[in-house]
Amino acid sequence: MTVHLYTLCWNEADILPFFFRHFDPVVDRYVIADDGSTDGSLDFLRANPKVEVRRFQRVVADSFVLSHQRFQNEVWQESRGVADWVIITALDEHLTVRGGLGPYLARCRAEGVTLIPALGYQMVSEDFPAPEETLVRSRTKGAPYHRMNKLAIFDPAAITDTGIQPGRHVSRPGGRLVYPRRDELMLWHYKLMGKQRMLDRQRAQSKALGAGDVAQAFGAHYAAADAEMLAFWASFEERLIDLGDPAFDPARPGNHEGPLWWRRGRASRMWRWLRGR
Repeated sequence: MTVHLYTLCWNEADILPFFFRHFDPVVDRYVIADDGSTDGSLDFLRANPKVEVRRFQRVVADSFVLSHQRFQNEVWQESRGVADWVIITALDEHLTVRGGLGPYLARCRAEGVTLIPALGYQMVSEDFPAPEETLVRSRTKGAPYHRMNKLAIFDPAAITDTGIQPGRHVSRPGGRLVYPRRDELMLWHYKLMGKQRMLDRQRAQSKALGAGDVAQAFGAHYAAADAEMLAFWASFEERLIDLGDPAFDPARPGNHEGPLWWRRGRASRMWRWLRGR
């Protein structure tokens, strides 16, 4: 089974060790587009023999968000005929599932699944983890968050169009769409790790937005005031769940947050067809 992963990097040297520790056992090839990192990220990326580093191209001159959307919807197509699965993610996102990602992907392939959205969770940690930690084992407290319900993994031979919308919060894919019968894959978003780090990164990311982003209110949360971001943090902190608890079932009602864009319309029709075969 061959797995390719595509993502974007900008000054994320502190998060890269956790990202690679999590995905290296599964991923055969990374393509990582760098948007001008100056913090040592490039040295770290080039040290991993599985990584191909590219320069991120702002193909929509006044919009980082629309350029990123174009990258996510187009770059993976080079994996057709080469990879069994493609992962589209961010460096602060860990895709995890009970029993391990590798065995889960093998099972999904055997069952004929062609794309796997993930149930999203905002992870919260008062301090930034030590470099040697494995986050899905040591930082397991999070809260359901519908904006992290994202298209994460798919078969590039079966999908003709990922249809990723700005921010990847919703996708409108095309092709042979067969979703898992049950939602097991989770996306653990490690953004809220250390309040000061979170605030500093928000300010830095706001400077990367273009005039077109500002005009369309893309990435408006990056420019939010500190008090607003701390209130955002608190909104998750007050409803944390230990997602690492063996009894936790993400598919159970109340353990994830809707809407689930993939459980409507065509997805439901496909599963009715499969059940009737």
